[in-house]
Amino acid sequence: MTADNTIAFQGKPGAYSHLACRETYPDMDVLPCASFEDVFHAVENGDARLAMLPIENSLAGRVADVHLLMPHSSLHIVGEHFQRVYHHLLGVPGSTIDGLTEVHSHVQALGQCRRALRRIGVAPMSHADTAGAARDIAEAGNAAHGAIASALAGEIYGLDVLSAGLEDADHNHTRFLILAREAVVPATDEGPLITSMIFRVRSVPAALYKALGGFATNGVNLTKLESYMIDGSFSAAQFYADADGHPEERLMRLALEELEFYAREVRILGTYPAHPYRAEASRIAAEAAGDD
Repeated sequence: MTADNTIAFQGKPGAYSHLACRETYPDMDVLPCASFEDVFHAVENGDARLAMLPIENSLAGRVADVHLLMPHSSLHIVGEHFQRVYHHLLGVPGSTIDGLTEVHSHVQALGQCRRALRRIGVAPMSHADTAGAARDIAEAGNAAHGAIASALAGEIYGLDVLSAGLEDADHNHTRFLILAREAVVPATDEGPLITSMIFRVRSVPAALYKALGGFATNGVNLTKLESYMIDGSFSAAQFYADADGHPEERLMRLALEELEFYAREVRILGTYPAHPYRAEASRIAAEAAGDD
């Protein structure tokens, strides 16, 4: 395994982040890391070329730890990936759903399968992560204990799939950001692009309105806006934003100039191709709106 052909992710082998790495970069080696901080450090220190980090989930919302770590990192966003999350109920070989009394998984996975678990009649048991739960029940070998994890985790730890697609909602997607030490900025004509940025504003009337006004007046679409307090203070806020377009395009450039006038510490985290899932999700939403 060479660092130039390695992508780092947080979690045990078989985690959904591992699955995202395999689907996006099937020819790269993977480096499992214990924490999100370790993923950032692996790329910053040259142990891996890329990082695969979850930024938000369609059911659970933002991944707060990643949002808080990105402003302190020197890495650049070079891509994104939307991963459909299929939760599988796994058991040791020979086990059955009727024989289960406990199901182990990460608290978010348990919550996303709440109705199914109630229907089966098992006790949900919180675990540090989904793949770790699969590994632990495989090692324990107790046929009364199951795990909710990916099909990949079942393959890695030799577990049977007792039920596939256990999640309560069929729109469960996790958005991942792909980060690297060096920025890779596509040309303006390379299809739909996303530009991600962070900035700060003072806690004064209309500060955010003025900072973002340039995007509205120039017709630049903001697809994401997240806020956080800075250092526990209520006097200032930091924002993460995603916008459609390229910083060198005229309208985006004008919007960014206005942002820089009213905001502080504006930093472009990366400009990268929009994942095809965005267009597909927009098409589905438009069709649904037309049916109403």
